[in-house]
Amino acid sequence: QVQLVESGGGSVQSGGSLRLSCAVSGYTYSRYCMGWFRQAPGKEREGVAALDSDGSTAYADSVKGRFTISQDNAKNTLYLQMNSLKPEDTAMYYCAADHTDPGDGLLFRLTHIDFGYWGQGTQVTVSS
Repeated sequence: QVQLVESGGGSVQSGGSLRLSCAVSGYTYSRYCMGWFRQAPGKEREGVAALDSDGSTAYADSVKGRFTISQDNAKNTLYLQMNSLKPEDTAMYYCAADHTDPGDGLLFRLTHIDFGYWGQGTQVTVSS
């Protein structure tokens, strides 16, 4: 059974930084994609950043240059380093994972939220 548990959310002032973590267990696929998504109150869930087992990464335009997705395979942990945070980054942040096949478009999957396994989320609040 795949489990994803997020942590690291909190409240920060505009311009500040946070690092989110997602501990992954029970995932046995050798080819995978993992990503971060967010959902603000009254808005649809949106893709933020993703990476796959081939080393590719993808980012939403709104976070390029400010957020960095990474992983520590030894710790089975996915990270999202968020710098220069803005009030519009305020949302519940979720990590997600799934199997991937050669040729899968990572940005397409991120944009279309095409991931099968999800965590429970961690809240990020950015005040102005």
